Amino acid sequence: MTRRRVAITGLGVVSPHGADPGILFAALMRGESAVRHLTLASDAGPFEIVGAAVQGEPWAGVPRANRVTSDRVGLYALAAAEAALVDAGVDPAAEDRDRFGLAVGTSLGGTISQEAAYAEIFRRNAQRLSPFTLVKVMYNGPAAQIAMRYQLGGPNLTYSTTCSSSTVSIGEAARQIRYGVSDVMLAGGAEALFAYVSIKAWLALQVLAPERSGNPAASCRPFSRDRNGTVLGDGAAFVVLEDQARAVARGARIYAEVAGYAVTNDASHMTQPSAAAQARTMRAALVDAGLAPEAIDYVNAHGTGTPLNDAAETQALKEVFGTHAHSLAVSSTKSMHGHLVGAAGALECVVTALALDRQAVPPTAHLDVPDPALDLDFVPHHGRSARVRAAMSNSFAVGGTAAALILRAAS
Repeated sequence: MTRRRVAITGLGVVSPHGADPGILFAALMRGESAVRHLTLASDAGPFEIVGAAVQGEPWAGVPRANRVTSDRVGLYALAAAEAALVDAGVDPAAEDRDRFGLAVGTSLGGTISQEAAYAEIFRRNAQRLSPFTLVKVMYNGPAAQIAMRYQLGGPNLTYSTTCSSSTVSIGEAARQIRYGVSDVMLAGGAEALFAYVSIKAWLALQVLAPERSGNPAASCRPFSRDRNGTVLGDGAAFVVLEDQARAVARGARIYAEVAGYAVTNDASHMTQPSAAAQARTMRAALVDAGLAPEAIDYVNAHGTGTPLNDAAETQALKEVFGTHAHSLAVSSTKSMHGHLVGAAGALECVVTALALDRQAVPPTAHLDVPDPALDLDFVPHHGRSARVRAAMSNSFAVGGTAAALILRAAS
């Protein structure tokens, strides 16, 4: 079977740094963190946490019919998906909609609406719920909303593999195009998990960083010796993927090519990372891309800031890249935008595509105290111009599903 090349022609974000990919990337290059002290409302009363939250209501342009039947996660998805389509110059109404598909990743779906429904039933003894409750809560709600808004008749896929959800969605969407099932795919992820119960659950897992006294923005410090946990974020990110020959023919701007993808499972532990499994995933992605390790110039690491993850990922990078590992630029942008969980991989794919497009690599912020055991080039503090021929974006999930994308500079 002929393998088609897959181009990224559109980018859309709803992020803690705003809703413009260019502004997001510029802020990351400067090392600017969107992490801060948050006071959030809940039915149980206000609660406080350090995190990176979307500001305002970026879904203002979403039609009312979608707004009243969507959880916040769906609104994020709708806004980011529209921005990606506009950026790509793709009008779904002018496309063969049976050849136009959609893939969305999310870890918790409409958790805010679910919590509100539980409060209605168990705290206020409600006898009936809003008829929109189910469609707000269901995991495929965002995908369904997008598909109906644009009348997309191709594959409609939802993936939920916690932290790797949207990396999987983009990789699987690329396969749809690569093997001729679809010509265009809208792919990405969304997460809106700043709800009382979900935050309490993450706190119970003991992987969240405490607020750094006097400097909340620096609470997440991946690869640093004093790292002590991750910081949650929310938002959405989408990319438009096209058959590259079609994109070239219509004169589209191509940010990067999706050259390789792999997804595996460590099948060993729900929460503890496996360096061997991470290495296996990266190797498989390189094989899929047909690239040698030396062809990779930049890695957007999973880099959560937890002691175990950062050590395991560093070990895996050394196993896969050998001596070339010390020539790689490796950074964790989670240090600035937080961990968007189901949307993390998509946001980091957007950042990686822009690194290739701009020939610049973003930094790992707050890396003030290097860990001598983690001795790679983690691009501390500020981004820099660099030759980036090909880049890898890693996502390693609670539950063991690991995924890696390899993007190549447009040619």
